[in-house]
Amino acid sequence: MHQYRLSRLFIAVGLSVAATSALASPQAFMSSRSFAMGGTGVAVAHPSNATSANPAMMAADHHSWSDDFSLTLPSVNARVADEEETIDQVDDIQDVIDDFDQLVSSIKTSPSQQSTNELARSSADLRDRLVGFDKDTVRANIGLGLALAVPSKALSVGFFTNANLTATVRGELSSDDRIFLDNVVNTAQTGTPTDVQNVVNSAAVDQDGNIIFDSRGRILASAVGEFGISLAHALELNNGSAIQLGISPKYVQLQTFQYTESVSGFEDDEFDGDEYQTEKSGFNLDIGAAYAFGDEKQWNAGIAIKNLIPMELDSAASRSDLDEKVRTLELNPMATVGIAHKSNYHVVTAEVDLTKKEAFGFEDDTQWVALGAEFDAWRYAQLRVGARYNLASNDDNDGIAEETQFTAGIGLNVFGARLDLGALISDADMGAALELGAAF
Repeated sequence: MHQYRLSRLFIAVGLSVAATSALASPQAFMSSRSFAMGGTGVAVAHPSNATSANPAMMAADHHSWSDDFSLTLPSVNARVADEEETIDQVDDIQDVIDDFDQLVSSIKTSPSQQSTNELARSSADLRDRLVGFDKDTVRANIGLGLALAVPSKALSVGFFTNANLTATVRGELSSDDRIFLDNVVNTAQTGTPTDVQNVVNSAAVDQDGNIIFDSRGRILASAVGEFGISLAHALELNNGSAIQLGISPKYVQLQTFQYTESVSGFEDDEFDGDEYQTEKSGFNLDIGAAYAFGDEKQWNAGIAIKNLIPMELDSAASRSDLDEKVRTLELNPMATVGIAHKSNYHVVTAEVDLTKKEAFGFEDDTQWVALGAEFDAWRYAQLRVGARYNLASNDDNDGIAEETQFTAGIGLNVFGARLDLGALISDADMGAALELGAAF
C-alpha cells in the first residue's frame, strides 16, 4: 500500500473521464460570473455566458461596450466537499494495514507476548479507523468552459463547449472485518500468543500472504459532454417592447465511471480500466426566452429549458462479489425561471429550478432557489454576491448534503479584456472560479 493512493485515484478518475469525454457536465455548466452570483444567469447572462445559461439572452439589451462580440477563453470552476477528511483517512488506514501485515507475519513465525500486545494495539487502531471511515464521503466538481457569441439585431449566434466532472468517493465497513479485528483484540487480552496465532492463521489471505480485508472504497463519477451552437432573435411586440427567443442544438456525450475495490486489493493501475466505464452520445436541445419590461426596461424575466430530449446511461458493475450495483445517470429536461432588476450600476436577480435533478453518485438531489447581485463601477470593476438553497436536500440522500451555499466574486475589465473571479462556501463545500475573456 502506498501513501496518497486515493489522491492519485481522484486525479486518475478525472483524467480517465476527460480522456474520452473532454466535455462533461452532470450539473449545468456555469460561468464565473454566475458562480459568484449564486448560480444565477437565466435573466442576466452576458452574451458569451448566455450559451450555457439561457441562449435567448444573446439577443437581449446589454451594455454598449459588450453587445458586439463576447469571448470566454476559458472559464474554470471547482468545488470540493470533504466533511470528514476522507482521503486522509484512507491514506492513514493503508499505512496501518502495512504495519498490521508486518505484525501478523511476526506472530505467524514466532509468537511472543510482546508481538501479541503490539498486534492487539494495531488491530484496535485499524478497527477504529475502519469504523470511522464507514459512510464517509468526498465529492469534487471540476468544470471548464469555452464560448463565443456575436450578438446582432437580426440573428445572434454563439458557439460553446463546456466540461464538468462530478466524482464521489465513499468508504464502507465490512462487518466481517470488524468481527475479525475484535476477535484478535479479545484473544490477545484473554488468551496466549499461540491462541492469537491460531486466530490470524484462520483468516483468508492474498497471494502475498497478507490478510484480506473486505472493507471497500466506492468511486462514482459522471460526465455529460456538450458541444453546440446557440441562435437567438428578438421579436418586436405591438407595445414597442421585445421578447427574445433562443435555441441551442448540441451534441451530448454521457459517461460514467464506477470502481469498487476492497482496501487490501486496491491497485493504482486499475483506475482507468475500460471495464469500469460506460458511455453514450446523441443530439439534444436547449431553448430559452427573455422579456424586458418596465418604464425603462429595468426588469427582465427569463426562462430556460435544458436537455429537451431525455437521455440515460447505466454504469458498469463488474464486481458482484463486492455488492456493486448498476446505477443510472439520467439527463432529463430541466426548467429554470428567473427575474432581474438592472441599471447601469447594478443587477439584482432571483431564480428557481422548476425541476429536480436526481443524484448519480453519493450526493444530494438538487433543486436550487437562488439570489444574486452585481454592483458595477463604471464598467471597469464589478462586485458580486449570491446565495442559493437546495429545495431537494434531505436526510435520505446518500453522501454529503448540499443545502445553503454563499458566493462572492469580482470582475475586472480593461480595454475589452476581462478577468472574473468567484468563490463559494457552505457547511460542506469550498469552491473557486476563474474566467478570462473579452467583450466589445
